[in-house]
Amino acid sequence: METAQPVPQTTKKGSPHRDDTPLALAFITPALIGFAVFLLWPTLRGIYLSFTKFNLLTPPEFVGLDNYERMIQDPIFWNAASVTLQYVVINIGVQTIVALLIAVLMDRLTKSTFVRGIVLTPYLVSNVVAAMVFLWILDGQLGIFNEFLSWVGADRIPFLTDEKWVIPTIALINVWRHMGYTALLIFAGLQTIPPSNYEAARVDGATEPQMFWRITLPLLRPILALVLIMTVIGSFQVFDTVAVTTNGGPVNSSRVLQLYIYDMAFGRFQFGYASALSVALLVILLVITVIQYRLTRAGETDLN
Repeated sequence: METAQPVPQTTKKGSPHRDDTPLALAFITPALIGFAVFLLWPTLRGIYLSFTKFNLLTPPEFVGLDNYERMIQDPIFWNAASVTLQYVVINIGVQTIVALLIAVLMDRLTKSTFVRGIVLTPYLVSNVVAAMVFLWILDGQLGIFNEFLSWVGADRIPFLTDEKWVIPTIALINVWRHMGYTALLIFAGLQTIPPSNYEAARVDGATEPQMFWRITLPLLRPILALVLIMTVIGSFQVFDTVAVTTNGGPVNSSRVLQLYIYDMAFGRFQFGYASALSVALLVILLVITVIQYRLTRAGETDLN
């Protein structure tokens, strides 16, 4: 009795099935090398240096948890964490609301590629250039905005030299630059919502606000969760805008965590302590990301 021979798998063209694993590995190898060299190794090296005393001129000296104990007792660190958190709340709150509004207007009024390009234009400007332009516009003495306020009879506003104004001002500068990119991410999410949902709601007599709250927002939740995770991580790493406009002043009122880490590493050559600060920031971002992911249920969707 003859046994049945297995039939070889074939492609659509009838050729035997081919294992594409080597080809896939060849394509992803350059990316893996870049990931290992520029991300994984620096991260592991930074974690190691956080347990050492290192000033770049002498070999690292292992000191255990001394850097972390110093960090816990460092009032400038806690002030930087507080300032960074204040910046994140303002930046994320305003940016998300404005970007959502822009995305909904584009979806409802126009899907023009030209309009999308205009919306994205601020994002194409580098952070340094945007900071320098706004530094010139908002200067307390010579800024054109304050010149306009004087012309209309209003008092000048020290946007970047007053403790209560500086962080909201820096946050709004970055809102201006990033809101277009965020709006396009949300706009892409809006395209995944079936038009039949809105058509059925209109038949039932739903208004635009009702459709927004009961259809758009629930179905847009996974995209909004992704946007929030990305923008929160980016906001905690703000550096160049602060470095160009205020350099942490006045009186540490804009000294964010990234600027403090930079100052410890390249200003005072305390690379061990700077590495400990970086690890603390990494842990903060990991915890916040996990909490956001779970609270927003980013891995789920309400679309059938």
